[in-house]
Amino acid sequence: MWNKTKEKYKASIIFLPYVLIADAIIYLLFLTLTDMLDIQRMELILCIFISNIFLLYKLGNRGRNEIRKIREAIKSIRLNEYKNQNEIKLGGSLSGLENEIQQLFAKGQNDLENMKKLEVARSEFLGNVSHELRTPIFAIQGYVETLLNGAVNDTKVNIGFLEKVNHHALNLSSLLNDLIDISMIESGQMKMSFRYFPIGEYLEGIINDFSQMAHEKGLEIVYKPVRSDLLLFGDKDRLRQVFVNLFTNAIKYTEKGKVELVVEEKEKTAQITVKDTGIGIPKEDLPRIFERFYRVDKVRSREIGGTGLGLAIVKHIIEAHGSKVTVDSIVGYGSEFSFRLKK
Repeated sequence: MWNKTKEKYKASIIFLPYVLIADAIIYLLFLTLTDMLDIQRMELILCIFISNIFLLYKLGNRGRNEIRKIREAIKSIRLNEYKNQNEIKLGGSLSGLENEIQQLFAKGQNDLENMKKLEVARSEFLGNVSHELRTPIFAIQGYVETLLNGAVNDTKVNIGFLEKVNHHALNLSSLLNDLIDISMIESGQMKMSFRYFPIGEYLEGIINDFSQMAHEKGLEIVYKPVRSDLLLFGDKDRLRQVFVNLFTNAIKYTEKGKVELVVEEKEKTAQITVKDTGIGIPKEDLPRIFERFYRVDKVRSREIGGTGLGLAIVKHIIEAHGSKVTVDSIVGYGSEFSFRLKK
């Protein structure tokens, strides 16, 4: 009993200065407004003293209860006893603190969920990388072993095998380069060099680079030149990665028809769209095509090449330009990838 009483008075110490100030004000008011005898003054002081004892006891008891509530809430959080923030209740004068603790709890839960998602993503990423690396390495190893076992002297197969080894080596190199790029982008280590540049001349260079690839498949590249003085703001080198990925995919997944590059000027931006008349993307796959290693048709994608990282890189680079890449596609009719650059 005595220990509890001591704890209550100990908890009331923080209120003591305010109580003493109030006592002094009351005492001075009485002295000013009334003519008091010495005995009355002593009685007043005694009454104030007794009142202080009672008041401090009450304040200490209240403070102790509030501290106990806070400790219990923190303990419950530490022991993961709460399922959501609304279960945290302090009430009364602690409503402000209750709201802060609820928000802190919600943030902690959100951070925990994000950490779990990151761990799952990391595991999936490592698994995907291992699989993607294993495929070309095993293929190269198989062809080389066959050549070493005598096929190198067989003119019917040696050149073909060496071409396949070279093909898989190039795919492996592309994969490693894409892995380095996406790692640098996501870690914030990839530096951007933004400046204004003439978009017309720039896009004509892109078209020329892919004209041969399109011609070999019998595809037409359609591009309506923009005005020569149109300047857009961006990193030319990183944007080249965007166009390389979009044009490569458009040509690879289009068997007949055309690939079109469209530039539409807006008030403060220009919208750039790469269209094709290819196989298209199923509606259910559209939300996931920018994920790392996600392939709509895994077998076909590996047969025609690609690392599965191209669109993820496109997404990151365009977002670094303060824009967003969007996609519209209909199976059997083709796809459109669009983004905007500042003028």
